[in-house]
Amino acid sequence: MTHTKENNEKRVVRVPVATLWTAPDSPREVDQTSLTASASMRDWLKVLDDDQKRELCDENLVQSQLLIGEEIWVDEWVGDWAKVVVPSQASKKDKRGYPGYIPISQLVKTDEADWNSNERAVVHKKQAWLYNGAEEPLMEVSYLTSLPVIEEKDAFVKVLYPDGVGYFASEDVAVQTKHETKAKGSGEDLIRSGEAFVGLPYFWGGMSAFGYDCSGFAYNMHKAFHYEIPRDATDQAKSGTNVSLDDLQAGDLLFFAYEEGQGRIHHVGFYYGENKMLHSPNVGKSIEIIDLEGTVYEKELCVARRYWSETEEPS
Repeated sequence: MTHTKENNEKRVVRVPVATLWTAPDSPREVDQTSLTASASMRDWLKVLDDDQKRELCDENLVQSQLLIGEEIWVDEWVGDWAKVVVPSQASKKDKRGYPGYIPISQLVKTDEADWNSNERAVVHKKQAWLYNGAEEPLMEVSYLTSLPVIEEKDAFVKVLYPDGVGYFASEDVAVQTKHETKAKGSGEDLIRSGEAFVGLPYFWGGMSAFGYDCSGFAYNMHKAFHYEIPRDATDQAKSGTNVSLDDLQAGDLLFFAYEEGQGRIHHVGFYYGENKMLHSPNVGKSIEIIDLEGTVYEKELCVARRYWSETEEPS
């Protein structure tokens, strides 16, 4: 049964990584493990081969992903699915945020006052475990997962997560106030953040440290320093500050188009310096740093954009 409501129902993601699907019938049999209320990216990745990963893109099955604690707006309930928009991921597909479908079992309603705590615990390791009060692991979460802080101790940080109370090891998170989330980083900061993921396999639609796609990698490395940029490469190429290809600095985004730079944009990477690029290439490959000279990328490079600032913005 389907019923439509105004865009005024907020929900929060309750699984470590929720996939934003193109339609309720997009998931295949092999994807069922990603649809449950206890979905694990590691478990899903174990059952996907490279051809099945490519189909996520080639068959237009997946749009994007969200981390536990991220907020969405529900437009419509469609059986076991919610038709949603993601306000934190800007997209030309919908001015309100990135559109798609998420299983209802992966969403929960939270108390607005509790969820808007002034302090957040932000994961700064690639992955971290969230524990219960008995120090038993509840779930493995991704880099940049952000949850409200209840209490801060020497060895742990007590947090609110969508289904209750949990604990992070203090060494795995940085506690930030709302004021601190306005701090910015340099282009070099973006590069240092991205270098930590060299060797991480590419994943189409990926927005977690279990696998990024090219634009998801660019989006999240900027997000780590509180820069808000569009979700997709084609949108990223139209915003920010235009940079001459003769005046590139580390941390600038490089965009690549078919037909030797004259066609549709299909890829984005970070300028690394010394004519090198840091990027998440495609299915079957991993995040890498390469020399641009003599590559197909050198021929397809069409535009560069800068989203980072040379100096910190006043608070």
